[in-house]
Amino acid sequence: MKKAILFLIGAMVAAAVSAQGPFKFAFISDTHIGSQTAEEDLDRTINSINGDGSIAFVVITGDITEFGSDEELQMAKRFFDKLNRPWYIIPGNHDAGWSESGSNSFKKIFGAETFQFIHNNYLFVGTASGPNMRMSPGQVPREQIVWLDSSLNDVNNTDRPIIYLNHYPQDSSLNNWYEVIDRLKTKNVQLILCGHGHANRRLNFEGIPAVMGRSNLRARNSVGAYNVVTIKDGVATFEEKNPLTNEQRQWTEVKLVKRDFAADTTKYFRPSYAINSLYPNVKLIWQYKDNSDIGSGASIGNDLIFATNTRGSLYALNKRSGKKIWEFTTGGKIYSTPAVAGDRIIISSTDNNIYCVDRRTGKQIWKFETLRPIVANPIVKDQMIFIGSSDGHFRAIDLARGQLKWDFDSVNNFVVTKPLFYGNKIIFGSWGTELYALNANSGNLEWKWNNGSTNRMFSPAACFPVATRNKIFIVAPDRYMTALDAENGNVLWRKQDPANRVRESMGLSRDSNLIYAKTMDGFVIGVSTTANEMQIVWKSETQLGYELAPTAIVENQRAVLIPSDKGIVTAVNRADGKVLWKYKISNSLVTTILPVSKTEVVVTTMDGKISLLRF
Repeated sequence: MKKAILFLIGAMVAAAVSAQGPFKFAFISDTHIGSQTAEEDLDRTINSINGDGSIAFVVITGDITEFGSDEELQMAKRFFDKLNRPWYIIPGNHDAGWSESGSNSFKKIFGAETFQFIHNNYLFVGTASGPNMRMSPGQVPREQIVWLDSSLNDVNNTDRPIIYLNHYPQDSSLNNWYEVIDRLKTKNVQLILCGHGHANRRLNFEGIPAVMGRSNLRARNSVGAYNVVTIKDGVATFEEKNPLTNEQRQWTEVKLVKRDFAADTTKYFRPSYAINSLYPNVKLIWQYKDNSDIGSGASIGNDLIFATNTRGSLYALNKRSGKKIWEFTTGGKIYSTPAVAGDRIIISSTDNNIYCVDRRTGKQIWKFETLRPIVANPIVKDQMIFIGSSDGHFRAIDLARGQLKWDFDSVNNFVVTKPLFYGNKIIFGSWGTELYALNANSGNLEWKWNNGSTNRMFSPAACFPVATRNKIFIVAPDRYMTALDAENGNVLWRKQDPANRVRESMGLSRDSNLIYAKTMDGFVIGVSTTANEMQIVWKSETQLGYELAPTAIVENQRAVLIPSDKGIVTAVNRADGKVLWKYKISNSLVTTILPVSKTEVVVTTMDGKISLLRF
């Protein structure tokens, strides 16, 4: 009997050693399908992997496409389906930031945005990264953090080694890197793999060894490359492989060991909220925490605050308490700020539908189906809903019955912006480089304007245009401020100021005398609406640092309220731009600032927080 027990124990030990035996996998990143040479480079890599019988599986760490379009995603899927062994994939910022489907298509086409599997006792865990649909620093979406919690909590064996994968490095290039790092440190994490930087690099994130993989693109070389990773005897060896010659060059190796993170006394950087103690004239009244991202804005109707999330829900919160009153769920992620029209709420969803919901009960009144997902924002004017889509259409829909009034079907690429109603025209941009002006009654094209660039990254798409004195004002990723004649779209003036690099975030003063525009170095300028050129009246003292948040600037009781991509709301004086107060809500993008009274604003942030501030 004793011999049998010893034999059994020996067999179990042998099995455990065997389970952690040597294996190889391919590590691909930043394929950027849609960019020059990307298809040929990926095809070569796949042929190379298929011809190497020693590779057990493949991991792909984001930026699969150049622009996140359905066409690019489907093309990438066709390539990866040629692999003759298992492969696991996650999206990157290029797949999420400009996605016509609001990142819905990635999940539909590839089956998931996350992965988790065990190979030879190693647990591989991969999460998606944004920013989803909004320009800002990277962020692991809130719902991915919730999923990661669940995934790590399922690890019953605390000794099981973990390899974590994300597109971004787990440092301050992600707004919420610390949320991931702190969770990983509670387990036996031994290695982090990432992409994004397009180069092979050895990294370390708070004591966790990490490796950035090169882009699969050839760039300035004649051929691209990928990494082959060998895990053997507790060491991960990285070799860059040429897919044409199949030559491999070892460039680094990492020891895979269990680390005692609890014994590490190093003070690692975490975002500070000390700024909130400097301004006693503003305070937090309540805060609601969602389990998903809030990639859109909030609206108010009587005593209710309405918001949407990337779980696909519209919900109502009590204005005074922040308590949820009701919730309405759609079949896709939502990036639509609710439009309130009396007792009706209008939203769009990436499930291809526009919904009309009862304000008091959250019950559906009607829905209108389009041809593609919708990531645009609706407005309601004179009992008509005006909204763009990702199907090349811009529509006017009757509020009462949800019936189509007119359909402009010639939009180049997709619409994400909130349209402007001005002078009986509907004005909006698209990610096809165009700004359109349609007749509000008929939907006929009055005029369209292009900034002269064919690069869709410079499109006037994420900016909410403003208008006064028969002028349309926009700022765009090309870093120009432009004033157009509202009647014909002719350029009145157009300026790119190297000292004030504006980009997408703007607003109009209550008296219509100033255009507010945020610069990329974190200042705000007040620009005259009456001058015949870009005339800066004042420049704020905000000093927010490098800034990309495209969220609109608003004015409330002569306080100009400025969003940031690091969760800070700043109020400056309307007269001279001097700072009145600052309040940090989170470390993520502020997605809307909504005045709800003379002394109160509701602020939403990308990481799922809805906050009422009183000042």
